[in-house]
Amino acid sequence: MTSRVEVSARSDTGAVRQINEDSYLAQDPVFVVADGMGGHARGDAASRTAIESLARTLPAGSTPTPEEVITAIDEANAAVRALSDAEETGAAVAGTTLTGVVRVRVPERAAEEWMVVNVGDSRVYAWDERELRQLTSDHSAVQELLDAGLITAEQAAVHPERNVITRALGAEDFVDTDSELLPLDDGRTFLVCSDGLTRELSDETIAELLAGDPADPAAVLVEAAVAAGGHDNVTVLVVRPVADRP
Repeated sequence: MTSRVEVSARSDTGAVRQINEDSYLAQDPVFVVADGMGGHARGDAASRTAIESLARTLPAGSTPTPEEVITAIDEANAAVRALSDAEETGAAVAGTTLTGVVRVRVPERAAEEWMVVNVGDSRVYAWDERELRQLTSDHSAVQELLDAGLITAEQAAVHPERNVITRALGAEDFVDTDSELLPLDDGRTFLVCSDGLTRELSDETIAELLAGDPADPAAVLVEAAVAAGGHDNVTVLVVRPVADRP
């Protein structure tokens, strides 16, 4: 059984923005990225609040159940929600994406598994040294148009509403978190990233960079995204499970 992981983590303001509104938590069992948004320069507060809440409710070394993870995300949503006044709506509301993987125990199967969680348009990918596969689906206006077959992937990349997300922590009193359980697999590496990475680099380019097996893959990916334009904050976690040697 896998008992530890290696993680490479990097966050950068990018080449255009003045404030980094991304935050992340990378301490076993939680590896998540939060990309903040909202009026009055509170995107950074929103993402930081969500991460601080999760760090309290899912502390390092804990072994939460999937139900406990959802409860922790609900508490993080309430904490972010409290940053906005009741009368505030739309772009004035402080909010944040929350995306990543959590190692959980599944009592009914007496096993540890990975739990992929997602709210918003940050992403989780699986990397098996050959193929990069997106595990999460964006909660965005453009993704809805793609799913309906109304636009192509090429059109989506330049669509004027590509920054509009349809789900976020802090936006409503209750948050609907997408989740999926995956078996622990020593061959699977997870890439968790804010959209500052995927807006600058194609999946093919990301895969090529990972295939080079860099010593610090998160740094390599973030530096490449900033060099490609860095129009947004960029945050990357690369989580590689490591099997204990006998």
